[in-house]
This record gives sequence, C-alpha cells and structure tokens, in this order.
Amino acid sequence: MLKIKFLSSDLNLYKFKFKFFLLFLIIFSINSLSDTKLIILGSGTPNPDPERYGSGYAIVVNDSAYIIDFGPGIVRRISAMSPTWGGDFPSMELQKINIAFLTHIHSDHSAALADLILTPWIMGRDEPLKLYGPPGLKSMSENITEAYIDDINYRLYGTQPANKLGFITKVTEISKDGIIYKDDNVEVTAFKNSHGDFENSFGFLFITKDKKILLSGDTGISENLKKYGTNLDILVHEVFSSETFVNKTKEWQIYHQSHHTSSIDLGIIADELKPKKLVLSHILYWGATDESLLNDIRQNFDGPTLVAKDLMIID
Repeated sequence: MLKIKFLSSDLNLYKFKFKFFLLFLIIFSINSLSDTKLIILGSGTPNPDPERYGSGYAIVVNDSAYIIDFGPGIVRRISAMSPTWGGDFPSMELQKINIAFLTHIHSDHSAALADLILTPWIMGRDEPLKLYGPPGLKSMSENITEAYIDDINYRLYGTQPANKLGFITKVTEISKDGIIYKDDNVEVTAFKNSHGDFENSFGFLFITKDKKILLSGDTGISENLKKYGTNLDILVHEVFSSETFVNKTKEWQIYHQSHHTSSIDLGIIADELKPKKLVLSHILYWGATDESLLNDIRQNFDGPTLVAKDLMIID
C-alpha cells in the first residue's frame, strides 16, 4: 500500500493557503455587499432647465433599484442608466422598476407618476408598482389609472401582448416619522421636514449594509432633519443661492426662506452633521454659478461637496 508522508513544512504551507483562502472569501463577501450607489436622475426645480430634469434619485443596492421622487422626465433618465440604452445598471431596466418613494406631491417631484406607472408596464413589468408617500398619493395614482383607462384596456384586450398586473399600484401613505419599508437590502425611514406650511412633506433616510444616505426633500432649516442626519455617508440636500437671493422680490424672499435652504445655511447644517459627502441638489441658481454655491458652503463646511448633475453616480 502506498503511503503519503507530509512534512511539517508542507502542513504549514497548506494551513497558510487555507487561511489565505478564507480571508479572500471574507473580503469578497464584504465587497459583494458593499455596492450601494446613489444615482442623480433629476436635480432640477419647477424652473424648466433642459439640463436638469425634475427631482428624482435612485439608490441601487445589490442589483435592486429604489426610486425617490418622480419629477418630469425621470423615467427616461432611469432608462438611460440601463444596459439597453448604454448604461451599466441592469436593475435600472424599466421592467424591473417596482418601488418608489415620494417626498411630497408638488409637481416637480411627482409629475412623472403616469410615466412611472405605465411605461415600465409596457416594457414588461409584471407586478404592481409599490409606492410610498404622503396623503394624496393614492388618489393621484387611482386618478391617473382612470385617466388612461382606454389606453390600458386597449393594451390589455387588443392585439398587443400585455399582462394584468404591471399597471396596478399599491400605495402606502405616510403621515408621521418612522420606518416605512424594509427588506434584505435597505431600511427606509421617513421624517417630516420643514417645507413652509406644507404639512405632509418628508425626507428619507436609507440605511444599507455599507451606506447611510439621507435625502432632504424640499425643506427649510429643519431640526427634525438634523435628528435623523447623524453619521451620514451621503447627505443630499436642496439649496438656493445666497448670492442671488438678494435679487428676488420681497414676496419671493419670504417664500423661499420658509420653504427652502440657502447655500450659507446649508454649509452651517453640514458643519453640524459632518456627512462624509454633501450633495447639492434641487438647486435654485437664479444666475449664480456652481463655484458661488461651493464658496458659500465652504465658509462653514470644508468636507467633500458635490454639485449634483443629472445622471451623476455617487459611491
């Protein structure tokens, strides 16, 4: 009988290789779970800037996409990030878009709801669209479906292949702070912000295995936002230019001071919260430049700061 004799040096080598292999598996597992990305779909405002679509964001985690706000044009922005149209994110194929969150029902954040309900269905979504947002979202969804009922029926009962689930919406309305959604990828907390007298206006905190991302929604200075904005990897916050604010009429100044956040004040907020990355979005320039906004921020906050651009990808 053949006997194999191992030298102690051989055993030590095998042990070393085995430990190295285990370490590789651990590192690979951690990296495979550390894949959260923020995509800017729309960084604009009600002002119809053709370079900045209505408010919209995607948080992509482990091949799943979560949409936040659906302002004008963002369904096309989603599509632009999909491999079908030259993008790098299979989760952004429209037929896979099945969940979205709405900060508030102002039109620059919600006007693409019809597109979000119908187009992914036409492209093959075969499950209901899950929506989370303030009171009024359910009615808005039902009225959109009713408004397009002839189109829906023709697709369902004509010669075009169509399923009977993809155009349906399942709406969860929110009216107070708290966790509103959780799955294996994310935990989503809604919190009320300070958008003037608009009672049902929210920000969202997304917590994944590797990221903590807060999206402010439309808000003035909000103590409640600060409460939820600790230890952030990314803070996405709306902003208006302090430099050009002085050129607005008194009436508009009163409005904007109560509904939105100036670039100077945002720098102060960021200095208090100290996010690893600050992203300026939903930007009211009024003729100001990116550098002007950044200079205002830097007066109080010296951390990494990005000016959002549509289709920007942030790690």
